[in-house]
Amino acid sequence: MSVTATIRIQEADFDVAQEIAALTKGRTDIGAVVSFSGICRGSEDGEPIAALTLEHYPGMAEAEIARHADEALTRWPLQGLTIIHRFGRIVPGENIVLVVTASPHRQAAFEAAEFLMDYLKTNAPFWKREESEKGRSWIEARDHDDAAAARWTKP
Repeated sequence: MSVTATIRIQEADFDVAQEIAALTKGRTDIGAVVSFSGICRGSEDGEPIAALTLEHYPGMAEAEIARHADEALTRWPLQGLTIIHRFGRIVPGENIVLVVTASPHRQAAFEAAEFLMDYLKTNAPFWKREESEKGRSWIEARDHDDAAAARWTKP
């Protein structure tokens, strides 16, 4: 069977269960599915958050995510993957991102999902602005996220 790869950047919400079902429907070559869904939190460092606004550069964002998806498909024996990233204003409790990886065995699915999420968290071309009682502010990259992503760098 062929490898199925889906990449979408969209404003609309998504249904995690439907996305997993779509990736695995009729597939008997998949033995493991790993999914990660990122959800907008209602607070950061104890301070309430009203919303996040995510912006991206259309075309460039899809191409960059596809490049990393291709790397995951090269590095691990995946049978499929789905990456969905939302943009626009997202309120606490709503979905932000979904990564689903499918493989004959669990280790490849787990590692590929971690690789893709570490990339999305640190280097994907999205800009996040947080809204709170204090106003709006852009969110900067965090050192611990950069350290997590660095482990995938080839020597």
